[in-house]
Amino acid sequence: MYPFFEQLVARIAAPFVSQARRSTRVWQCECGQSVFFRNSQCLACQASLGYWPDTHHVGTLLPAAVDGLWYLDGQPELGPLKRCANLDTPACCNWLLAVDDPEAFCLACRLNRTIPDLSFTENHLRWRKLETAKRRLIAQLLHLGLPVTPKQGAAGEGIAFDFIGIDIAGNPPTTGHAGGLITLDIREADDDWREQVRVQLQEPYRTVLGHLRHEIGHYYWDRLVASSAWLQDFRRLFGDERASYAQAMERHYQQGAPLDWAVAHVSAYATMHPWEDWAETWAHYLHMTDAVDTALALGMDASVMDLDYPPFDARSLYQPEHPGAPAFLAFINAWVELSAMLNELSRSMGQTDFYPFVLSAPVVAKLHFIHCVIQGDAPAAVTSP
Repeated sequence: MYPFFEQLVARIAAPFVSQARRSTRVWQCECGQSVFFRNSQCLACQASLGYWPDTHHVGTLLPAAVDGLWYLDGQPELGPLKRCANLDTPACCNWLLAVDDPEAFCLACRLNRTIPDLSFTENHLRWRKLETAKRRLIAQLLHLGLPVTPKQGAAGEGIAFDFIGIDIAGNPPTTGHAGGLITLDIREADDDWREQVRVQLQEPYRTVLGHLRHEIGHYYWDRLVASSAWLQDFRRLFGDERASYAQAMERHYQQGAPLDWAVAHVSAYATMHPWEDWAETWAHYLHMTDAVDTALALGMDASVMDLDYPPFDARSLYQPEHPGAPAFLAFINAWVELSAMLNELSRSMGQTDFYPFVLSAPVVAKLHFIHCVIQGDAPAAVTSP
């Protein structure tokens, strides 16, 4: 079990026994002001701040003897560090690099293959929004222990991003994934356009971060499942990915999702094809782990709520006898409580639900499968006698 999830479950069991067991979601500037993941400068004292991905830490930057190099307050053992070259661009990147790193850009920024055309001023804010979401995604992937490497060439392994708009012929890009390359229409950063599309497609939820979490799920299916011992159990839970994707897409957009889609799928779109079911469920796993981690770090405890609902038990899991089953169940049931609380908070402000989805037992089994893949466990098909 990766340390992140082990610590997460420990905090669910005893949320606030000690500050040391809290996640690092809120840090402190040297002046005492609270600072957050995206901050590059303290709003109270104007000190420079930086994010060091190896320890998932935001801290005050102290000038080193050499101009342009910095020490991270509280972590002198790291030695001098340098700031990402995208700090002073519209991307506003606050990530740090080791002084001996030959690259000028941080790991998250090195994943970019194409950025928006900055000769159009409206693309400055779009790019900032896209990069803000992407950095949160990449930080989470690293925190989960997943491999994150830049794509080398068109046929190489790794991850790359194309953030592009309508071409000179007036053709919009197609958001999607192909061989590690994730393409995103930059209009998704426009709140009005994205909301219009959400309503047209009758989606309950549509965000830039949600897009990125979904598309990266396709990459990790290729990386972790496609040619592995997990494939047999994947087909049992999600369906056979060898079914024609083109036919599945045509059927979905002509006929829509089955009326009973919620029985075994996390969203209507997940019914289109096993690959999309995986990617949708993967995105929800990332939503859940990030939100539970953040809530615990900020002192939110939904377990005190008097919710009349039957908690999920081991019968809902992909591997009911797995040694980590109790921990995963604690996580899932904590999420159900937390999302109910956050939905009510959203409603009290006249907003739509924070998490407008309902989990079924088959969906929980799929989530558990994804969890086991990420944790690097052995498939049931391998461990069963």
